[in-house]
Formats: sequence, C-alpha cells, structure tokens
Amino acid sequence: MAGDADPTRSDAALTQPVPALPGLLDPALIDQARQRLTGQTRRVSVTGDALTTPDGATVSFALEFMQHTGTFKARGALNFLGAHIDSGSLPDSGVTIASGGNAGVACAWAAQRVGARATVFLPETAPAPKVERLRAYGAEVRLQGTEYADAAQACAVFAEDSGALMSHAYDHPLIQAGAGTLVEEILEARPDTTVIAVSVGGGGLFAGVSAAARRRGLRVVAVEPENCRALNAALAAGAPVDVTVDSVAADSLGARRIAAAALAEAQQPHAVSVLVDDASIIAARRALWTEHRVVVEHAAATALAGIAAGGAGRAAGSAWLTAESTRRATEVTGTGIGPEDRVCAVLCGANTALDSLS
Repeated sequence: MAGDADPTRSDAALTQPVPALPGLLDPALIDQARQRLTGQTRRVSVTGDALTTPDGATVSFALEFMQHTGTFKARGALNFLGAHIDSGSLPDSGVTIASGGNAGVACAWAAQRVGARATVFLPETAPAPKVERLRAYGAEVRLQGTEYADAAQACAVFAEDSGALMSHAYDHPLIQAGAGTLVEEILEARPDTTVIAVSVGGGGLFAGVSAAARRRGLRVVAVEPENCRALNAALAAGAPVDVTVDSVAADSLGARRIAAAALAEAQQPHAVSVLVDDASIIAARRALWTEHRVVVEHAAATALAGIAAGGAGRAAGSAWLTAESTRRATEVTGTGIGPEDRVCAVLCGANTALDSLS
C-alpha cells in the first residue's frame, strides 16, 4: 500500500557498516554529511502521486528546487566547507570554485553562512540570474571562456596563486556526499519509493544519490540530454571521456567529463542511464508549469522527461511528450520501471528566467 514502509528496507541498514567499494562513494561520508547538515539545509518536500504512467507506475516529485540557493547544490557546498572547518583546513583566503552557475551560487551561499571568502569562476554564457545571485551572496565573480572547462582552468591557476581552497562543482566526495543526503529525506516522506530519477551533468547529484540508494535497495535512473551525455558516453567507453555539449539544459548539465565516482555507480546493477532529446525536456518543463504550476530549470525537467520517455511512456492524461521522442529515448535504453514501482523524480533546481517558459 502506498505510504507503507518496505519491511525489507529497515532503518537498521543505516546503522550497519557498509564497506567502501573501490571507485564508489563511501556511504559513511553521507552519514557524516547528514549529521553536519542537520538544521542547516532545508528538508526536501515530496509530493503525493503527481502522475501515473500508462503501465501503472506512480511518480512523485522531490521539490529540491526549494533548497537554499534554489538547487540541491547547497547540500554539497555546505558539507564541503563544514568538513574543512572541522579539520582546520579552511585557509584565510577562503574557497574558490569553477561553476556553470548553480554550484557557484551554492558555494557563495555556504561561504557567507560560515563567514569565509568566496571567489567564483563561471563561463561567460552563465545565465544572468545566477551571476546576480552570486554577487548578492558576497562572492567575487570572474567570467572566463565559454564552457565549464575554461572557467575550471582559470580557477585552478587562481587557487595555486592565492592559496584558496579549491572546491569543485561535482567531482569531490564531500560534494557528492552532501547531495546523497536527499535519499533518506525522500524515504522519510515516501517510504514506498522504489526508484529515484535524477538529472545528470557532471554526476555529483547522481553519485551521491546512487550511493545512498544502493544501501537502501532502491534503483536509480540517471537522465541526460542526448547531446550532453558525459555519463552515457563513459559507460560506452568504459572510462570517463570528453564529450561535446549542446543542449537547452547545457547551462547546468553541460559538463564535458563525468566524475569517476558517478561512472562507478552507473556500472552497478541498481542504476540505468537514459538519454532524452531537447524537445522532451522542453515539453516536460512546460508540463510542470501548465499542469502543476511548478517552474524549474530545463536541467530539473530532464529527470522527469527521462522517466516518461525512457520507460513507461507518456503520463496518463498528459500529451506533453511526442511519440517520436518516446520512441527515440526507448531505443537508446529503457528505465526498467514497471507497474509495481513508486518513482520519485528529483526536481533539482529553479534558477531560471520566467520568460523562458514562453
């Protein structure tokens, strides 16, 4: 029955030591992050059944865009700084990060919260609302190049010259562990959840969520735009590889290389990679507004597009996915979602311009 706890997924799982497997995120880091972030970040709100797939799987939404700074990245940023404060390794020159936008905003917020300096490097293509918010949090903003890799190179030089602590938008275990704290909150709100769907850029959210889900016996669907496919390409190659990025969601999901921990998680049997086209992402985002009055980034809508297009098809009563996009995504890979599943789609961010919905 919906809402009932799964007797096979006891809270005792949280108290048992879980071995750290090579290449995978250590679940102990997620437990430490939960303790560190208690009372500091907002608990995620999870909806009731928001839609049902034709095959009978129900889908709820985790409204993580209501988190501090408007995205899940606040969790990782504060966990990263908190861990360095605990160990006495945060320098007077503060923290620096290269970010497509959301990670930089989260880093600036976290630095302000703990009283540290923040210098954030972004591509020149970063959306104006994100740049404005960075400056509002007191960060020094430096724009460099047109892609994340350009900003990252400039950030590395700055860190070496200034001695600032260099954070990362997604490829660090403390960042990933912070993101992984979402899973227990989802399960506390919806104990019957069997599948969690997340959008993937560089893989920080996916790596953390997947590690936590693996311990709890959940499956994870990792969804990417077909032209921002760092994870999917790495799975095909057997190792992280550079990819080109070209998607309506590239401002948040446009990482050119996946995090190694994310690839290791995606190679586990509980995870599946799904690709969707931009038309499906745009349609899912519009549907979230027209049918649920929820405004999110294209990156957040990508997770929802993947659930519908990659597995069971269109949502009942909705016509927001084209038959062509459903066919194309299913040909790439299926989600394995069935009528017995209770799916939670993580809507991970909402730093977006309202006029982009038109």
